Amino acid sequence: MNDDGSGVINKIEERKNYLSRKLPKVRGASYRGQRLEQVIASNIDNVIIVTSVHFPDFNNRVVDRFIVAAESSKLNVIIVLNKIDLDKPDISSHWKKLYEDIGYKFLLTSAETNHGINFLKEEISNKISLFWGHSGVGKSSLLNKMFPGLNFKTGEVSQFTSKGTHTTVTSVMRKVAENTFIIDTPGLREMDPYGIKKIDLRHYFIEFTEHLNKCKFNTCTHHHEPGCDVINAVENGKISAERYDSYLRILNTIEDDIEF
Repeated sequence: MNDDGSGVINKIEERKNYLSRKLPKVRGASYRGQRLEQVIASNIDNVIIVTSVHFPDFNNRVVDRFIVAAESSKLNVIIVLNKIDLDKPDISSHWKKLYEDIGYKFLLTSAETNHGINFLKEEISNKISLFWGHSGVGKSSLLNKMFPGLNFKTGEVSQFTSKGTHTTVTSVMRKVAENTFIIDTPGLREMDPYGIKKIDLRHYFIEFTEHLNKCKFNTCTHHHEPGCDVINAVENGKISAERYDSYLRILNTIEDDIEF
């Protein structure tokens, strides 16, 4: 590093993993009709998907899109439902049970009352953890509560749209304790997983796994085919209707890679 803050890259090490999404639908974000990739971060241990009870309201379909992106990169997922102090009526217990039954850690937190803050801090100890979620869910507020020295800027939620405003504008990695690093990312308004084919999506809904080899057709998309064991599992309550709905919504938006 030079005195003026500039530097020279001497070597690029190989990444062990990375997390990405499709660039938002804006000018210059596609090539020949195909959305380009935006890499969020690399060499991550945990992806902390931060959501909120209200302001903005909890949306499981958004959570599932984040999960698919993380699962496709083989990253450990922890789901955080923040602003639990606003949980009236109680919605958290339903979603906590649903995702824990699948196999995910699901933590309830409140940056306002400190509920769950110490437990979340323990979960990210000695790891590199990326905090990811929509604008306004409280990522920076949670990080400030766990590590007051960070002083990340926080913002208000619009009373008109109930959506957050961008306060973090670039991804920032900080060392917060010995062998413990956090990455705070800009709040997202749009989340589409990158590089996933329709035939592969089923592998990123982990509760589908035990049913995949029981379908009548090995190319089953679990959408309409006869003899589909995934559809049968949904009808019998073994797979939640909410998660299956998320699967179908993502399936319908996937554009298989274009051959050049």
